[in-house]
Amino acid sequence: MVESPGRTVVCSVLFLDIADYSKKSVAEQAKLKQRSNDVLSDALESVASHDRVILDTGDGAAIAFLADPEDALFVALAIRDKASDLPLRMGINLGPARLVKDLNGQVNIIGDGINVAQRVMSFSEPGQLLVSRSYYEVVSCLSDHYANLFTHQGARTDKHVREHQVYSVGSSTNAVRFNPLTDSFPSTVESGLTTPTMEVPTVSKEEIPDAPARVLDAGANLIISGTSRASVQKALDTLAKNGARLISPITQVSSKWMATCEHPKIALSACKVQSLGHQRIVTGPTSEAVAAKVDELVRFGAVLVSAIRLQNGVWTAVCDTNG
Repeated sequence: MVESPGRTVVCSVLFLDIADYSKKSVAEQAKLKQRSNDVLSDALESVASHDRVILDTGDGAAIAFLADPEDALFVALAIRDKASDLPLRMGINLGPARLVKDLNGQVNIIGDGINVAQRVMSFSEPGQLLVSRSYYEVVSCLSDHYANLFTHQGARTDKHVREHQVYSVGSSTNAVRFNPLTDSFPSTVESGLTTPTMEVPTVSKEEIPDAPARVLDAGANLIISGTSRASVQKALDTLAKNGARLISPITQVSSKWMATCEHPKIALSACKVQSLGHQRIVTGPTSEAVAAKVDELVRFGAVLVSAIRLQNGVWTAVCDTNG
């Protein structure tokens, strides 16, 4: 069953749209939209309805996957394979999202998880699938097979001057869903070479070391992932001592335990705002901290006039409050 509205969860989000949709005639828009809906419906057949939330965005859709994180990857690959005739752009992110009810009483999703998915999608070209660093870091760790699907494309900056590391997803010819705890890799033949079946040895629970959790910088938030609840809790305790606020409690996502928290307040509070007439010069220890402070000023009517950049070892941005 879909999580209760009001909860914040860590989920993977696939965002897609039809390129140049608004430039088409109404008749062409209707044709493209129907074709897109048909392809999406077919691709989602493999995911139980209670494990996903679908939002219609007019020129596309956003789908939050509440179960295995790789669900988003395989649905996106299925869409790309089935819709080679459509100019679809796609982006995937893994991050926090809050489940809420819309005006019709239906479950909706809001939050940074879906916002970043949209921004990652905006960097893609028609027919291209890009994923965020947070999604890559989690899914690539599930198996070497998954890791080989991704190619780092470098950093991209969105309209809010927030930087995103993005990865493209290559050919899906040999994309095979794999559970390292229960499955063996199927043999594949490519260019006359056969990949041998990989045998996974049986390991008792007592033999599995409790490795430290990983802390992934996902912009305004930190995503903590580990092989056990205890390792994630230990990392959260350390971050909490530095002022971090929990956003999403520890939950099990596929074979990993995950949680999300804000950047420690100590980093955000270290930002300084200097006034020079109508201008506000924002400086801080990290680009994320400065971006958070800039967002705060923008909400109160300021306009960013100089993008965030590193100057003499200090991250700096300039806003204008003359509105």
